[in-house]
Amino acid sequence: MSPGAGLRGRWMAPSLFGAAALVLDQLTKWWALSVLDDRSIDLVWTLRLHLVHNSGAAFGQGQGLGPLLTVLIVVVVVFLVRYASRTGDHITRCIVGAIVGAAMSNLVDRVFRADDGPLSGAVVDFVDLQWWPVFNLADAVIVVSGILLVLRGWARA
Repeated sequence: MSPGAGLRGRWMAPSLFGAAALVLDQLTKWWALSVLDDRSIDLVWTLRLHLVHNSGAAFGQGQGLGPLLTVLIVVVVVFLVRYASRTGDHITRCIVGAIVGAAMSNLVDRVFRADDGPLSGAVVDFVDLQWWPVFNLADAVIVVSGILLVLRGWARA
């Protein structure tokens, strides 16, 4: 086995988790942009699909801070990848892969949906509970994966 084969094998599943989070989130955003531009879709109880462009941080806080948020996202992603690279726990690496992929998907929005200069783009959000800030699939992956990462850390402690 070549020296790089172990490294590739070690990162294959986390990379797939990350790629899946990024691709699925971008596909759902593409769908939301094409279908929800001029309407909302009521699903069940208070759950509806309603298009929002979020130039702020999580849950619509910090509007207009896109460039600063982008730098913070990159710093957090680098920190998580370094953390995951130092652990022998395959599940932790997969969880980090999902977080990184989801964060990168929101970063793609900030970069490629920018009208007012680099990194000024807004993240596409469309899942609206009407009693919680509007979010997207990447946001859900980041929150759920973050909780799983904490629980995994406690279980291994």
